[in-house]
Amino acid sequence: MRVLLVGAGGVGGAITRIAARRPFFEAMVVADYDPDRAEAAVAALGGDARFTAEQVDAGDEAAVARLLQWHRCDVLLNATDPRFVMPLFRAARAAGATYLDMAMSLSRPHAERPYEECGVKLGDEQFTQAADWEKEGLLALVGMGVEPGLSDVFARYAADELFDEIEEIGIRDGANLTVDGYDFAPSFSIWTTIEECLNPPVVYETGKGWFTTEPFSEPEVFDFPEGIGPVECVNVEHEEVLLVPRWVDARRVTFKYGLGREFVETLKTLHLLGLDRTDPVAVPGPDGPVKVSPRDVVAACLPDPAGLGERMHGKTCAGTWVRGVKDGEPREVYLYHVVDNQWSMAEYGSQAVVWQTAINPVVALELLATGVWSGAGVLGPEAFPARPFLNLLTDYGSPWGMREQ
Repeated sequence: MRVLLVGAGGVGGAITRIAARRPFFEAMVVADYDPDRAEAAVAALGGDARFTAEQVDAGDEAAVARLLQWHRCDVLLNATDPRFVMPLFRAARAAGATYLDMAMSLSRPHAERPYEECGVKLGDEQFTQAADWEKEGLLALVGMGVEPGLSDVFARYAADELFDEIEEIGIRDGANLTVDGYDFAPSFSIWTTIEECLNPPVVYETGKGWFTTEPFSEPEVFDFPEGIGPVECVNVEHEEVLLVPRWVDARRVTFKYGLGREFVETLKTLHLLGLDRTDPVAVPGPDGPVKVSPRDVVAACLPDPAGLGERMHGKTCAGTWVRGVKDGEPREVYLYHVVDNQWSMAEYGSQAVVWQTAINPVVALELLATGVWSGAGVLGPEAFPARPFLNLLTDYGSPWGMREQ
């Protein structure tokens, strides 16, 4: 397997560190718009000849396709933010390469009833091309990070091995992470966080299909394992709700994120001031007006999440809560994966949130390289058997857990 990794930021850098310990691939080309960042990611691997650095604009489909062909890469792994999903998705298909991402094509709220009906849903642009990918015998594995990704694998595992009937699947994400020296320092991309938290959350129900609610709706306190404890979680737009019902039979699917009151209020303030907008606005500059995206300005003013590891303390938990029936009896479980920041920093030099995201596409790549996973079309993690993934994740030294509720 020859891989083109596009994006050498926090998650991309963690992917290279994890992959460097595995023998399943022949080459990995690390490409970024910033050539210094790509070079730094490769240099950190201590001379592993399988890795090379390149410069590329993720929005330039033709350039990405040429890079895939020049390096004879058969897989494109997208580690950029969601704005670049579609150009990279199209570039992979043009080059005849397998495509993997950790997020999906962006949504657009319903123009008249944004908090009741879906407009363009997450992933819709990709799924409209599913028949073409399948016809060409190509695979696009979408949403293969941690959430979405591992959480979806948990949903498939629950359906296959733990339940006869599933009433509800709820993704629940929480942490007790703190960052020294900062009052507000998101542990993941603020651009992506704003996108998913301020868009109308999507809920799925049998008979009703997908529908939306108000941001931060249906607050609940969820008790997270391994010492994290109770965290208030709220509805947030996320890919799992759009993926799980396509392959797993569940009467209700939700995603709730443990943001905390202060974080929610900060996001509401950004929205109130229009600082969550992505359309450029004109601001004064030394040589005249300059057009900038308010959200990009917010991101530039905050610390890079990838560089916060030394200041960060605590654990992050991603997991899937499932309620249903097994052998005629009610059952409720929480399948989860916890990463301690102190461990991930000591072992890999990556902070917990980006490392937890990064390990899952590497596991998926290995399953594809060895033929354990295979397919054609636009497929989510639920489309593949879960047990091989969970076994390999444990072999990587990152075990998962299950708690009977």
